[in-house]
Amino acid sequence: MASNMDREMILADFQACTGIENIDEAITLLEQNNWDLVAAINGVIPQENGILQSEYGGETLQGPAYGPTSHSTAASSTPSSSSAFRHVVPSRQIVERQPRMLDFRVEYRDRNVDVVLEDSSTVGEIKHILENELQIPASKMLLKGWKTGDVDDSTVLKTLHLPKNNSLYVLTPDLPPPSSSHSGALQESLNQNFMLIVTHREVQREYNLNFSGSSTIQEVKRNVYDLTSIPVRHQLWEGWPPSATDDSMTLAVSGLTFPCHRLTVGRRSSPVQTREQSEECTDVHMVSDSDGDDFEDATEFGVDDGEMFGVASSALRKSPMMPENAENEGDALLQFTAEFSSRYGDCHPVYFIGSLEAAFQEAFYGKARDRKLLAIYLHHDDSVLTNVFCSQMLCAESIVSYLSQNFITWAWDMTKEANRARFLTMCTRHFGSVVAQTIRTQKTDQFPLFLIIMGKRSSNEVLNVIQGNTTVDELMMRLMAAMEIFSAQQQEDIKDEDEREARENVKREQDEAYRISLEADRAKREAQEREIAEQFRLEQIRKEQEEEREAIRLSLEQSLPPEPKEESTESVSKLRIRTPSGEFFERRFLASSKLQVVFDFVASKGYPWEEYKLLGTFPRRDVTQLDPNKSLLEVKLYPQETLFLEAKE
Repeated sequence: MASNMDREMILADFQACTGIENIDEAITLLEQNNWDLVAAINGVIPQENGILQSEYGGETLQGPAYGPTSHSTAASSTPSSSSAFRHVVPSRQIVERQPRMLDFRVEYRDRNVDVVLEDSSTVGEIKHILENELQIPASKMLLKGWKTGDVDDSTVLKTLHLPKNNSLYVLTPDLPPPSSSHSGALQESLNQNFMLIVTHREVQREYNLNFSGSSTIQEVKRNVYDLTSIPVRHQLWEGWPPSATDDSMTLAVSGLTFPCHRLTVGRRSSPVQTREQSEECTDVHMVSDSDGDDFEDATEFGVDDGEMFGVASSALRKSPMMPENAENEGDALLQFTAEFSSRYGDCHPVYFIGSLEAAFQEAFYGKARDRKLLAIYLHHDDSVLTNVFCSQMLCAESIVSYLSQNFITWAWDMTKEANRARFLTMCTRHFGSVVAQTIRTQKTDQFPLFLIIMGKRSSNEVLNVIQGNTTVDELMMRLMAAMEIFSAQQQEDIKDEDEREARENVKREQDEAYRISLEADRAKREAQEREIAEQFRLEQIRKEQEEEREAIRLSLEQSLPPEPKEESTESVSKLRIRTPSGEFFERRFLASSKLQVVFDFVASKGYPWEEYKLLGTFPRRDVTQLDPNKSLLEVKLYPQETLFLEAKE
């Protein structure tokens, strides 16, 4: 029985040989033949004069070779290897099969070149096309971005088992950068993002780290310390350019290869080293061509038993998508995203970093217009469908764009039993035992799974469970169907929310109007109280002033000398005074009395000279302007005079 890793290679070889694009159909045909690749191909393509044979059994006819021919020697040493076979069929039916076309988007600095070739072409042919487009010699090009490690100009594209759409980039380390002003080029470099592929030597693990050109080498080393727990002073590096001599130097001027540069880090050994070790570690900036890529993807070339350059199979396995028994879901998702990008490229759904509860909050509990569907991607490394589903469907631009616009995407790795049990517990808590049992009964080869969740008022509903044996079109149709259901529900929620907000607005307006009315009433009441208080205060002042004036009047009245009698022997002046109201009062004064006595008399009647002036008639004069210390005789108010009072302005 073929292992899961063998099945992936058998499936890829079967599709490459038969041209069957439908994965479900290909798996069905292979299962009917108990995953015997030769038998399955013979069942699909009947032969006239011979059959496909393993090169280890019976005679073989001469014919075109398919499959990983560049590794035939290594494969032939292992008869059980499912990839060590040869198609030796003179049948016209195979020879005339329509070739598979591959699309490549190649990035070079600020240019993108689209290349379309048959899968029977070589890597060198891509370089020749790029040579004409970019005007760069093919010998100066380094074509990067391959999913496999061992690729040269003679490599046939068919042997790489590539998806239809591929992204590559060109590096030209031997060519100077295009001429431009130094400051402009430096500023552009500072704004660029560098992808540093850092290999941790001791654990054979890679980290894909993004840094801006303005970051320093010291910042990179500190970030690596957070990932590897190797203090900066104990870090031993390989791969830095010779010009990177100072940790304070920015990446833009350090001479790193843009956009991607590979580095290796390890822990510095004890200070006592042998001479050979010292010589080996002298130049820590030496550019490394790390052979790790050769081992990382060895299984894609049919080397299944781990026998490649004497390296055990345990060293060839990929890093897990998610740590087992991860305590923090956010940290687990960070590793999942980094490992997913490392395996399948940067064009993938944006996975929500956080717990499942936090994903619910983000997707379901905002305003109705902002809510989205929740897509839960369940990964399984042991499934034969995983690589194809991830690379060809989940990473398709149309799927990535649709998910990012309409979904919150959360992921979990079901490979490890502890992580599987943890997710089933979360599933039971949030979706119920029925959904949990449905996922529990899924077989390994039915993974990956895609769960589409819609939030409702009282519960969360699972709209769809999409298995890995699907196509891009079918996946898109099922996502769109879920969106139709969600959109109808969302419109109802928006309507209810708008009506609720309208009611709340009316209530707020009524409350505000009532508050304003209360404020107006209180202000009016306070104004009235202030007015009454002011009137009372003025009345008090008026009374005090009247009392004061009355006291002054009485005092003046008592201080007046007695009125002389008519039969007095002394000279007497008789004064007749007219008030502003037309009344008259008369009094006799001694002619020798001072004018002040007259003023005091008038004031005792309620007309103080500070407020009133006393005027004479013939001639008209203001008596209050005269010297009050003079006698009546002196001011000619003798023997009699009529005066009248007039208020001062």
